[in-house]
Order: sequence, then C-alpha cells, then structure tokens
Amino acid sequence: MKNILITGGAGFIGSNLALKLVGKGYKVRVLDNLSEQIHGNDPESTSPLYKSIIKKVEFIKGDVTCQKDWERALKDQDAVIHLAAETGTGQSMYQLKKYTDINIGGTALLLDILINQPHTIKKMIIASSRAIYGEGKYNCEQHGIVYPLARQDADMQKGDFECKCPFCSGSVELMSTSEDSKIHPTSIYGITKQNQEQMVLTTGKALKIPAVAFRYQNVYGPGQSLSNPYTGILSIFSTQILNGNDIIIFEDGKESRDFVYIDDIVDATILGLEKVEADYEVFNVGADKPIDVITVAETLRSNYKADININISGNYRLGDIRHNYADLTKISARLGYAPKYNFEKGIGEFAKWVMQQEIKVDRYRESIEELKSKGLYK
Repeated sequence: MKNILITGGAGFIGSNLALKLVGKGYKVRVLDNLSEQIHGNDPESTSPLYKSIIKKVEFIKGDVTCQKDWERALKDQDAVIHLAAETGTGQSMYQLKKYTDINIGGTALLLDILINQPHTIKKMIIASSRAIYGEGKYNCEQHGIVYPLARQDADMQKGDFECKCPFCSGSVELMSTSEDSKIHPTSIYGITKQNQEQMVLTTGKALKIPAVAFRYQNVYGPGQSLSNPYTGILSIFSTQILNGNDIIIFEDGKESRDFVYIDDIVDATILGLEKVEADYEVFNVGADKPIDVITVAETLRSNYKADININISGNYRLGDIRHNYADLTKISARLGYAPKYNFEKGIGEFAKWVMQQEIKVDRYRESIEELKSKGLYK
C-alpha cells in the first residue's frame, strides 16, 4: 500500500500523521473541510496545521457528509484512515444532529461507497475513542469487576463525584480499561464513536477489507488548537494561564484522564496500517497512567512560571466521566506499541511549544455559559 487517504488530515492528529507517512515514502491525500472552529476563518493564514501539510500532500477541501467528495477522495487509494469527526464531549450533548450527521452519517457514506461501487481500498482504520467505555472498569470488594453506570446528578450536587458499584452502590477501585470491557458511553460523542467503530469493523469483515479501530485516549501535544474552547483541558488551561486568568477546575479536581502524546498516537496508527496483526482488531492507545486534573493544572502553572490561582469549583458537566485509563496489554503484545512519552516529558514539550505561539483569546467562559443555557453545567 502506498496511497493513503486521511480524512480530517488537516487536523491535529491528521496533520501529524500525514507528515510522518510522507516521511516514510507514502503518497498522502487529505480530505478536510477546514472547520473554522479548528482552523480559523482564513486557514492559509490562521491555521498552522493546514500550512504544515499543504505543500506535502494532495489536498481536497471537502466534507465527509458529501458523497461526491468521498468518491473523489477515495479514487485510486489503497487505504483510508478515517479521522474526520466532531469531537467535543460537552458540545455533543446539545448538538446531537450535527454529531450524528458527521460522525455516523459520514462513516455510513464511506461504507456505502465501498459496498456499492468499484474501489481500490485494501485497509480501513477508524479513530475510535476511550469515550465509548463510559466510566470504564472498576473493582468492587463484594462484586469483583464492575462497570459503573453514569454518575447521578443528585450525588454530584452533594459533592459526591466518585463512581459506585452498580449492584451494591458501594465504593469501587479504579482499574485500567481493557478492550473487552463493557461498552456503555455516557455522552452523545461516545455513542457516535461506538457506532463508527462497529460500522467499520462489521463492514470490513463483510467485504473482507481489513479494518482496525483505535480507541484513542486524551491526545495532546504541539499543534493542538489553543483557540477552540471545546478542546482538551491542556489547551484550555494553557490559554487561561497565558491570558493571566485563574484556572477553574470542575468537580473536586481529582477526576483523571490518560494523556497520550501526539507522537505516540501517530506511531500506533502507523503500526495498525502496516501490520497484518492489526487486521479486524480493536486497540486502546494511551500512556498507561491516569493523571488527575489538579496535577495537570499545577504542572502547567509550573511550566509557564505563572502567578495564577487554581480554583476548585465543584461544578460539573453532564456527560463527563470520572476516570479512565487504558490497558495497553493487547496493543503491546500484538503490535509492539509502547508509549515513548510519559506525562512529564510530554507536557514539557507541549508547554515549550505553547510559549512560542501567539496568545489566543480565552473563550472558555463563553463555552461554559453555552452549556449552562442548555442545562448541562451544574
């Protein structure tokens, strides 16, 4: 395989992946709609991601919800890496049609073409998400391995943010989430990613086109958007700090995520493209360690040498999970993947890059007001 189509290839993950593949001798075609929320109103001047790839790939400005754009993009390609998607968890809870049209509908168009039209696709990779696990895997002293349900609004209003055993409502201990864990997303975004994954894997088997799904954890690194208030907390906190604003942390600050550096995500995805051992399989991609939000905020404040306060608000967003981190046993054994960046090393590289960027307007409070207006922020 030498001709690779990347949808969403001008985005954060896509552009880094495209450049790495070009460096390995692949011919890369990118299909991207250059969303203003990510690339600004004039991508040729406002989007470093777009500018980084435009002279190195074949670029098609188009949309995954348009069949003609798909048909044009798929022509003469050997593999498709489908990254294009709406990604904000909070935003998904009040933009349901947009998320389902793009994430599910766009994927359906891809698969419909592969089923009903001549094509040259020999492999498919779909970007799935840790969001499909919902609250992930825990251990209960009485009931063993359990998968907690979505946390209750009434509990969180009292400041009780931890997950409970779904059988006895007792305390549970966090475990790493393996690929065979229960799938029960707690957000519309997570539901759409679950659908994408299942659609691609099911159709791949039916058509005998090897398909691979990667359940990415929280991806970060140089190049991610610093102006999109619906992106990850590393960007949100960085923008707040560099504007001299205090950091506002949800819940009690002890909620945690598995932060995986962009280079590790790119390496894992290429392993999936190149190795037959990946065919028809699902893999977690993470850094194998949960980091709580207070630690994230304190680490960033230290890296930026900033004199700002870190405030624990006690507020919360409906649809958010408490904890999740990936069990990497399968991807390590099957594909030889091992993350090269721990959190300390990765956050240092990220912070150095941020300090070289133009300071973006802090629109975070605007995004919170939008959530409040929908009844999704408490």
